[in-house]
Amino acid sequence: MPTLILVRHGRTAANADGVLAGRTRGVSLDDVGREQARATAQRLSVVPLAVVVSSPLMRTMQTAREIADAQKGDVPVRREPGIVECGYGRWTGKKIADLAREPLWATVQQQPSAVVFPGGEGLADVSARAIEAVRRIDRRVERRHGPRAVWAAASHGDVIKAVLADALGLHLDQFQRIVVSPGSVSVVTYGTHRPTVRHVNDLGSDLSHLVPEPEGDRPTGDAPVGGGA
Repeated sequence: MPTLILVRHGRTAANADGVLAGRTRGVSLDDVGREQARATAQRLSVVPLAVVVSSPLMRTMQTAREIADAQKGDVPVRREPGIVECGYGRWTGKKIADLAREPLWATVQQQPSAVVFPGGEGLADVSARAIEAVRRIDRRVERRHGPRAVWAAASHGDVIKAVLADALGLHLDQFQRIVVSPGSVSVVTYGTHRPTVRHVNDLGSDLSHLVPEPEGDRPTGDAPVGGGA
């Protein structure tokens, strides 16, 4: 049961300007975003990562490379289409403030499972492909690196929220209750009985406790009675 570290890419100019970038090509981290990515990479440098996977878009690849470069060993970065940004269709490139006046906006907020973006993707489809991707990769990491392995995935806000909602046992219609900020870290372990969510939208805590346990202390995935220490 490896541990998955979900990292939202750092800020872009589109984020700062309130524009829905979606899958627009060439959207890179701005100065703040590069600093966020470096800071996240330094926080994760104490945790030996088996692999870093990334959405294929520029901003996530930049974030993933910062994370891999901060590791002590040679850690590969692999593109994973299953965690790419939602296809927002004709909403892509528009101001969030303008989109908030669209009739579909209320459904996005209240019943995201029913949303299919005009000319784009449905949020239920985003959720299904992202969950399939991270669980598939998690199984592969365990086969290749063992049950104590830790790996990271650089992705996007709505994608990470969908993965977290699934891990928390929430219906997709509740995923807007979760906040995932640029440069944030969220952590999930897919245990024997259930997923365990260890961090959500973490922007600064010490992550050294994610270092794999000694060989003799095989994790079971059981929740400790009373909450543990």
